[in-house]
Amino acid sequence: MQRICFLLKVRPERLAEYRERHRDVWPEMREALSRTGWHNYSLFLRDDGLLVGYLETDDFEAARKAMAETEVNARWQAEMAPFFEELDGRPDEGMTPLTEVFHLD
Repeated sequence: MQRICFLLKVRPERLAEYRERHRDVWPEMREALSRTGWHNYSLFLRDDGLLVGYLETDDFEAARKAMAETEVNARWQAEMAPFFEELDGRPDEGMTPLTEVFHLD
């Protein structure tokens, strides 16, 4: 199982709305994430907009590809794109995994 962690930056003026949108993630989005191999997926947001994402998956590239092929993901990414700084394109394309340097099993 791969453990994936990534960083993105939410625009400070959109923090409240970003949090609100994630209080009620669409059921079809949740189902698609689970079905395409995104497990134990969490997002953490700092007050300055730093977003830390974490998930576990058998194959991150395969999970990303499968999710990218869903219609619900296209709609979600289009709605979320304006919330992020320094992105050209969809937020899910900006998820660059950090290198794990330690894990306590």
